[in-house]
Amino acid sequence: MIKRDQNYTTEKLVETVIYGMLEKKASEITTIDLRNIPTAVCDYYIICHAQSNTQVEAIAESVGFEAKKQLNDLPVHIEGNQLAEWILMDYVDVVVHVFQESRRRFYNLEDLWADAEITTHKEKLG
Repeated sequence: MIKRDQNYTTEKLVETVIYGMLEKKASEITTIDLRNIPTAVCDYYIICHAQSNTQVEAIAESVGFEAKKQLNDLPVHIEGNQLAEWILMDYVDVVVHVFQESRRRFYNLEDLWADAEITTHKEKLG
């Protein structure tokens, strides 16, 4: 699924989201490539976790800021801002999950999509 007027690749959005996460020191940044999964609702999940609700909020804000700044894009939907235990940002082809660590371990999305290609990214810029 492609958003209207999108002038960048999905891979560029993935790269931008990861950059935004790294800016706020997100932990265990993981990309789940769902393009070969027929029942998947998007192309990629990008997952990370934080140590507090304050950091969850900061990471989500950074992701949103970088996507707007670099790609002039906004999520079509955001959930979870109230408690900041798990914020979901829907960019249609890419869905971003920013968890508190305990919530990430509980939901364990990586195991749910274990048949997809899963990549863990370095946790520092540069």
